[in-house]
Amino acid sequence: MSRLVIASIGPASSVQDGGRHGAQRYGLTVSGAMDRLSLAAANTLVGNAPFAAVVEIGPFGATFTAKDGAVRVAISGAPRNADVAGKPVAMDTSVTLKDGETLTLGFARGGAFTYLAIEGGIKGELVFGSLAVNARAGLGSPYPRPLQAGDEFTVDAASGAPELRIELPKPATGPIRVLLGPQDDEFDDANKALFLDSEWKISATSDRMGYRLEGPAIKHLHGHNIVSDGTVNGSIQVPGNGSPIALMMDRGTSGGYPKIATVITADVGRLAQTSAGTAFRFLEVTMAEAQEEARKFAQLIRNLPDRLRSSDTVELNIEALSDANVAGYAVSAMDAGTWQVTAEP
Repeated sequence: MSRLVIASIGPASSVQDGGRHGAQRYGLTVSGAMDRLSLAAANTLVGNAPFAAVVEIGPFGATFTAKDGAVRVAISGAPRNADVAGKPVAMDTSVTLKDGETLTLGFARGGAFTYLAIEGGIKGELVFGSLAVNARAGLGSPYPRPLQAGDEFTVDAASGAPELRIELPKPATGPIRVLLGPQDDEFDDANKALFLDSEWKISATSDRMGYRLEGPAIKHLHGHNIVSDGTVNGSIQVPGNGSPIALMMDRGTSGGYPKIATVITADVGRLAQTSAGTAFRFLEVTMAEAQEEARKFAQLIRNLPDRLRSSDTVELNIEALSDANVAGYAVSAMDAGTWQVTAEP
């Protein structure tokens, strides 16, 4: 066995998997990864089940060090700079950390969450069938709270398998698709049109429980209280102040505010990966369209192993290129130090 030690990590980082299912009738929320496609992609790269437990890393950077042997990992999700021993590591690839080597991840760019999968998975005690952390409820394993420096995972020693990359579809950039309802009758046509036609931004005060949406106030027809009923990931509630809240993975299982719309299953991860302050819109679709997109999304996850490719790395020898006289001054696009130096006249 080896260890993977967290040398540093930012807030909003925790162990997550596909979530705990079958207990919502008892008020137990599902939790799980905010972006299920990236969760599955990272796991597929190291041969794990698609929804096995991983480290969900929030927008800030993190560093991980292998101890007592080599550890094989993979990263997918929000892009960020990554390197091992000063050598760049591409997103959506696997990499083996030798004993004592450190994987360094920078700040997320154009997203919020990156997923670090460990070959062989994360070891822990299942809580209602899942390791997923819900910090408010104190649920999850091996750490039922956000991760912090000094935490470590006991993991399988690296298998020595060839490194892989995975070819994912180009991320969609259009509006977030929604079904109106189930309480859209609590809003008049003008306010439903205002919801669909307006530009929205995610507040910096958002978290895994809910994304607060900044935009125009949506007015209710009959007040903001309804008989509490069930919620799902992507339910968009409108409380008394008129500012919608998109419920995310740590949501409550029921709620008493009218839900003007529901993000379709295929787009919940896209919403989760929308950075705070980034403008976006919603687009209404039909139930048939939402179901078809859900089927396509499920098929994409099932077919992820077919998207694996060999990860060919190329070591650039700058001195050799210079000696070969192929250029007056050779640089590496992956090493800023080579192209920030002025060549001798």
